Amino acid sequence: MGKTFFEELNNDNVTGVAYKNLNLKKSVLAYFANVGNATIADLGKELNLSVPKITSILNDLMLDGLVQDFGKISETKGGRKPNTFGLLPESAFFIGVDVNQNHLKIALSDLQKNLVRISDNISYHLENNMASLEDLCRLINNFISDLTIPKEKILGIGINLSGRVNYATGYSYSFFHFNEEPLSKLIESKVGIRVFLENDSRSMAFGEFNSGVIKDEKDVLFVNMDYGIGLGIMINGQLYYGKSGYSGEFGHMPLFDNERLCRCGKKGCLETEAAGWALSWMLKEKFEEGSSSVLFENRSSEKDITMEDVINAANNDDVLAIELIGRIGENIGRGIALLINIFNPELVVLGGSLAQTGEYITLPIKSAIHKYSLSLVNNDTQLKVSALGHRAGIIGACLLVRKRVLSLAQ
Repeated sequence: MGKTFFEELNNDNVTGVAYKNLNLKKSVLAYFANVGNATIADLGKELNLSVPKITSILNDLMLDGLVQDFGKISETKGGRKPNTFGLLPESAFFIGVDVNQNHLKIALSDLQKNLVRISDNISYHLENNMASLEDLCRLINNFISDLTIPKEKILGIGINLSGRVNYATGYSYSFFHFNEEPLSKLIESKVGIRVFLENDSRSMAFGEFNSGVIKDEKDVLFVNMDYGIGLGIMINGQLYYGKSGYSGEFGHMPLFDNERLCRCGKKGCLETEAAGWALSWMLKEKFEEGSSSVLFENRSSEKDITMEDVINAANNDDVLAIELIGRIGENIGRGIALLINIFNPELVVLGGSLAQTGEYITLPIKSAIHKYSLSLVNNDTQLKVSALGHRAGIIGACLLVRKRVLSLAQ
């Protein structure tokens, strides 16, 4: 008996006819995923394959429980009615992992892009050391262990990380770059499922493009406003990676003439004046000035105040918190104005934790865009807040791993 689709998919040594047949099976699954149910004739025409070959592939996929024969087409007029075939949504699954500074999210989605299960705000502290990586793998394994589905039905895991991530090679250069082995392979060895890495901002852009505020727009910038500032770029409806796969380092554009050292080791980066990290020195200044704020009540120092504390205070109308968010918004808007002048996008989407402050950050951003960008260029650019909110990244992670496993165009 031949190997199943699941066994072949996870076998890096598949070659020759078996490799060709595996790709044909993926093409059939991709067609169903993109178009929906189809007849043998539909598939043969689209994939340029003979009826016997399509029939053989469908039989294999039905034996593996991935595809179902849904019977005759009832609306066909005259002649013999062909059978339609399509995906069984719960025959295969994908896991998405969205790693944040102080927590992570893990979700399970099916073949039809439905979120079957999601665990929000799992306690986790991201640090660039082996202990943090081991903890990440432990939490993923715990999630898998709690599922009631067979592990072999999970076709892949997509993991979002901030910073410089090369999805094609599986390397992360901002976190967990300990040795010559790709991080994706290292995690695979610990969880037993194929792993795909992605930059968090690109993943958020992809999630928003497929399931969020992005509708018909094809040229879109997704600005991820969090502890750092990231950028997901979509050109003509496709994620843009750049030559080496590291596009979108928006937070490290040298926009300010200051002496503040950025996490990247350089000075004057946007992040030093316009991100969650910048709140630390802003809060220090205000604390030393003796400013009044709910943030400073019953505290001997500002050091343990988090970005989340500032966001919550702003949303509860704390004047100082609103002032700081507005200051950050003005500086981010200055950077976005530069992006608009360069890209002339149809749409700019604001996402990430800081977007949760609503007009406290969007109004200063809009003001700065009009102040610093050319009116002829920004006139046709829309500005919207993410519709998916804090779930943009986890949805994007699930959809991207689905896209890559099935070799989907989008």
